[in-house]
Amino acid sequence: MSSKIKIFNGKVITPNAILENASVLVSEGKIIGIEQGNPDFPEAQAIDAKGQYISPGFIDIHIHGGGGSDFMDGTPEAFLTIAETHAKYGTTAMFPTTLTAEPEDLLATLDSFESANKKNTKGASMLGMHLEGPYFAMNQKGAQDPRFIRNPDESEYTNLIKNYKTIKRWSAAPELPGAIEFGKYLVENNILPAIAHTDAIYEEAEEAFRNGYTLATHFYSAMLGVTRRNAYRYAGVVEAGYLIDDMDVEIIADGAHLPAPLLKLIYKIKGPNKTALITDAIRAASLPEGKSLLGGYKNGVEVIVEDGVAKMPDRSSFAGSVATFDRLIRTMLYMAEVPMLDTIIMASLTPAWIMKVQDRKGSLEIGKDADILIFDDKINIKMTMVEGRIIYQL
Repeated sequence: MSSKIKIFNGKVITPNAILENASVLVSEGKIIGIEQGNPDFPEAQAIDAKGQYISPGFIDIHIHGGGGSDFMDGTPEAFLTIAETHAKYGTTAMFPTTLTAEPEDLLATLDSFESANKKNTKGASMLGMHLEGPYFAMNQKGAQDPRFIRNPDESEYTNLIKNYKTIKRWSAAPELPGAIEFGKYLVENNILPAIAHTDAIYEEAEEAFRNGYTLATHFYSAMLGVTRRNAYRYAGVVEAGYLIDDMDVEIIADGAHLPAPLLKLIYKIKGPNKTALITDAIRAASLPEGKSLLGGYKNGVEVIVEDGVAKMPDRSSFAGSVATFDRLIRTMLYMAEVPMLDTIIMASLTPAWIMKVQDRKGSLEIGKDADILIFDDKINIKMTMVEGRIIYQL
């Protein structure tokens, strides 16, 4: 296969506009040109987009599983299965995400990352690990296993960060004892602290933001809005997410976790440049509905998948998403009525900026990695390219 590729006759989605009848030129895994029409590109493999969209690949910064596997299975094979599964639905890069678990299970998952990355030629690229937990508020545990939830442990997290340079993000409740010091330490080590599973009120969230917690994990889920204490009202993390202009939020745009009015409100206030779409997908993503497992096989929690979402067995709460990224795009377009350009920015460039990979990922621009999709008006993925390699084609 030629190292030069020309994708022509498509609607090219750039950061500023959608270009009709345009082409993207790729060489050695990088984008080297974006041009109107069908330019000459000698010795290039030519791919006709047939008038469909040519888009940057989607970047999932919060994902647990798919295709029957979970990262907490702790095997390279699980990582590869998930990366290959989601690539078929438009994900070209991801940050594998853990769950609150026993320390040895966490280590097994972290150990599997590098091994899987070396073998990953058919799936979305894996850019680093996202640790979700175990430093959470018990009241906001959601589907996280309460047996392993605890306050920040300095010896534990410093040792992990020392030994695993692949950790790029860590979600925690910032009101816990030691959580502010924990956040400062993460920032010093170029790791993103994120607010998650938290009982924090606005003032605590504001202090956390000043100390590096600049992202709200699955906004609205497992966090407080307005509450009352001794008759007085207090704003929560939800209000902080809106009022702190520079705070980023990520949303599970599966059409279940957040209804249309909230999706519209988030878009109206935060806008596309501060909002990232995430799947938060569990192992049941892409599989038929029915019983499944949240987390690894050893200590996973049984869930039931119905109505397009995972629920706890008693149906009292959601237990994770089963979305693939194409579904997120459709939700924002048709349920939230967000324009295509802004929707794609929330799926690609904004997550790239949040995770500081915007220099090479997140948009169709000259010099960036050729992470490229072709999809139709209904967001059916026709081709997925990762760093110039076609890894999926319908």
